[in-house]
Amino acid sequence: MSFLVILRIVGLLLMLFSLTMVPPVVISLIFDDATWDAFVIGLGITFLTGALLYWPARNARRELRTRDGFLITVMFWSVLGLFGSLPLMLAADPSLSFTDAVFESFSGLTTTGATILTGIDLLPESIRFYRQQLQWLGGMGIVVLAVAILPTLGIGGMQLYRTEIPGPLKDSKLTPRITETAKALWYIYAALTLTCFLAYWLAGMSWFDAIGHSFSTVAVGGFSTHDASIGYFDSATIELICVFFMIVSSLSFGLHFAVWREKRLSHYLLDPEFRFFVIFLALLVSVTIATLMLSGTYDDTLGLRHGLFEVVSVATTTGFGVADFTAWPGVLPFMLFIAAFVGACSGSAGGGMKVIRILLILKQGLREIHRLIHPNAVFSVKVGKMRISGGVAEAVWGFFSAYMLLFVLMLLILLATGLDQVTAWSAVGSALNNLGPGLGGVATHYGDMPDLAKWTLVMAMMFGRLEIFTILVLFTPAFWRR
Repeated sequence: MSFLVILRIVGLLLMLFSLTMVPPVVISLIFDDATWDAFVIGLGITFLTGALLYWPARNARRELRTRDGFLITVMFWSVLGLFGSLPLMLAADPSLSFTDAVFESFSGLTTTGATILTGIDLLPESIRFYRQQLQWLGGMGIVVLAVAILPTLGIGGMQLYRTEIPGPLKDSKLTPRITETAKALWYIYAALTLTCFLAYWLAGMSWFDAIGHSFSTVAVGGFSTHDASIGYFDSATIELICVFFMIVSSLSFGLHFAVWREKRLSHYLLDPEFRFFVIFLALLVSVTIATLMLSGTYDDTLGLRHGLFEVVSVATTTGFGVADFTAWPGVLPFMLFIAAFVGACSGSAGGGMKVIRILLILKQGLREIHRLIHPNAVFSVKVGKMRISGGVAEAVWGFFSAYMLLFVLMLLILLATGLDQVTAWSAVGSALNNLGPGLGGVATHYGDMPDLAKWTLVMAMMFGRLEIFTILVLFTPAFWRR
């Protein structure tokens, strides 16, 4: 284990991350909201800590190994989540406790979108901007991690595409090629953000709201600069723009990368995960709109608008809102919440177990049925034209098992804090799926939860964001052996 190299990288990351507190200072000065000092102090503490870690190890240069990659990945999110909470604690408004500030920071960086805040409209503009910026930075970090790094470590949904997607997915270790791929992903991510911003602005948002919501939309995060979220604008045009970019941002950035590199839009239609995702969303939207109309919950126009928006928002694990879907009739609230367990496509900023894993589980289930009918036949599982090896199939079931075990364990912890069953299981599911809104007591915010529950949910956000095994591997003795 190259500990000095790891310290050097973490130190550099902290120094770079400290610079992200400069834009909120500018916003504070523009709006004269008197919170610039909290960001300046946070910047100073973060930069100094990074420098103290970097300087003793500045000359440590070795090629990173797989084990180093695991540790750096976990430390990256852990350290940045902790230091990202500084301005939220130091600012006079909202003046959060350590636990609440860490919860809000991790929720932003993991693009979960769960918040402990109320009265967001009354917060200083710099704080409102900072929350959105955290999600944007976290979303890009996750995309680079999922597409360029996790597959090289042998985990993550994108490893299924190692034989098809060009670039570093075919590599077996961290190489300079990853840097080139990361740059391309940044260009795609930035281009989507700019396009989303312009669309929102032209549709009637102020420049401040357009920037903030473009950040959280492309990051599939769900934070908003208003308590009423996208519903604040009451605009069908803005809602349709949001739906479009939520879907686009929930697609694999590895797929976007392939389309960008080869200039062939047909890659989208040929991708089995894309097709399954679109069909899944279409079915959910159809059932939801039909139920809302038949039950008389809304008139035809509102039923179409709210049904489409809420399905896409929840199913992609974004978490924006235009209506309270938890109050919808029948099975709809539960159905939408369960859809978040499927989540977005692998290699996107979205959460959930990822579409490709669910698709593989379904295909393996069908294979077992065929085996019962034809016991002597040999059936293989294919995704498109690619035959899935037994090792990948085992990894999918291993991930699913670990996911469920963690869910149950964290659910028991939250129940032990005194929360009711609906609130507890939906809070864990929301955090583990990086969704944000839940059911019951966490339908609007998480501020009333006990501190132990909040720390448990912070861990759930991390586990869900980093594909579970990235963290679990650190708890095995074999990882630390030479």
